[in-house]
This record gives sequence, C-alpha cells and structure tokens, in this order.
Amino acid sequence: MQFFRAILSCAVLSAACLPMLGVAAEIRDIMAVPQVGNAGREGYRVFLQQPLHRAFAIAPGGAWSWKADAPSASLAEEEALQACGESTEQQCVLYALDNQVVFDAKAWPKLWGPYKSKAEAARAKVGKHRGQRFYDLAIKSPAGKPLKLSALRGKVVLLHFWGTWCPPCRQEMPELQKLNQELGQSRDIQLVLLQMREDGDTARMWAENQRFSLPLYDSGIADAGSDLLTLADGKQIRDRELAMVFPTTYVLDKQGVVVFSHTGPVHGWPQYLPFLRDAAARSGK
Repeated sequence: MQFFRAILSCAVLSAACLPMLGVAAEIRDIMAVPQVGNAGREGYRVFLQQPLHRAFAIAPGGAWSWKADAPSASLAEEEALQACGESTEQQCVLYALDNQVVFDAKAWPKLWGPYKSKAEAARAKVGKHRGQRFYDLAIKSPAGKPLKLSALRGKVVLLHFWGTWCPPCRQEMPELQKLNQELGQSRDIQLVLLQMREDGDTARMWAENQRFSLPLYDSGIADAGSDLLTLADGKQIRDRELAMVFPTTYVLDKQGVVVFSHTGPVHGWPQYLPFLRDAAARSGK
C-alpha cells in the first residue's frame, strides 16, 4: 500500500514517475547499487523517475551515469556506458536497463583486470595511470627500515597518501581500519599509508592517540613545508604529481602496475575486499 501511495503522489507531481509502475522491487533498491556513494544513489533515484528507454552504468570507485528517453534500450546502454567512461579510467558496466537490474555481481570484482603479464609489466610506462608501473618510491617500513616500493612486488599494494592535518583523511581512517582488520594476516595484500607534509612521528602519534592500528610507512617527508618525495634512483618528485588532493589512493597489482586509483576519501573500503583478493589471485602471473 505504501508503494502505491508513493506512485500516486509521484504521478500527481510529475508524469516522469510513470515508469515506476510495474517496476520490480529489486530495481527500486537504491542502497543496492555498489560503491556509488550518496551522490550516485541520488542520481539513481532520479534515473528511476525517467522515461524508457533508460540505462544506468557504474564503475569501480563510484563513477556512474545514466541516459533515458532513448529510441531503444541498446542506444540507452551505449550512451550510459560512454558517459560513465568519460569520468573514470575504470571499466564501466551496466547496472540497470529499463525496468531490470542487469548487474553481474560475480563479474564485478574482476573489473580491475585483465592484469598484465610479467613481460607486459616490464614494458609498461612508469606513471600513475591505470596500466602504468607506479613510481618506485624510497620510503621506510613501519619498523623504520629503508625500503623501495618495488620491494613489495609480489603483493597487491594499497598505497594511500594522507596527512593528519587533512580532515577528509582523518574521517576516512575508520574505514581503512575496518579494511585492515578484515584483511587480517593476508600475505598477498599490503596496505601502505604514507604521510604527506608532516613527519612520520606526528602521523604515528596521532594514529596511536586515535587507537588506530594501521601499517604507517614513512614517506621520508620531514616537515610541513616539504612536498618532495624521493625515488629509489635518488631523484625527487613533488607530491602533487601523485596526489592532486588528499587523500589519494592507488592499488598496485603484484607487478607494481596501477589497477585502480581514487581521489578523495572512500566510504566503504571493505567493499573493495573482493577486488583486492581477485588482484591477489590473478595478477603476477
């Protein structure tokens, strides 16, 4: 009865709500759309009020787009996927088409692939974009030992740039703590948190005071006035070349190749566990 009252009210307000009639409960579950966040859920809510033919596309990391009032379902699908792809390096897939959810939940965690072979990774350009080998940073382990980022190859690395002075970074920490706890003693997946524009002791003290237990590596930055990171070959790179805003996160496969990146805080890091495990299982071949 509640649903029919909503439909009646919607119809009175706008003829665009008419496609809601006869729509299955599955497609009306706004909270079921993965990784899109609040803005994406609101976008999906609007999508459900649009005339047929319509399509809603999503990508890992939260990118989304929709197209409606298309001459055919296939054209709606094509335009939604194209629009989604314009805002992400990730592969976009269809979530809903007309009045049906067509999302393939089993294939979803595999979208960071296909992963490069060792030979392909060796030929890959160095950079920060998907498919490139990430810069070989000279850092320190949580125990304070000098370490090259490349020494972690053979593991999937979640590389996170953050700072205690950064409010969104602080807000995101509980989510990273949940992810780290769910990973447990995984030998194939490693979180690497690197502090920016402050010294490592400041970052560790803040984390301890907040009772976070996270793998805090040391970026080598000594004070708030420094923005230079050192590479394994001794050269330096400015932090903004890797992270336009903080926090910024990259996921590197077992070859050190970027398979995912995200600018800004992620709400719901545990949602990425299946992706991390897929990369651990299928990359590095």
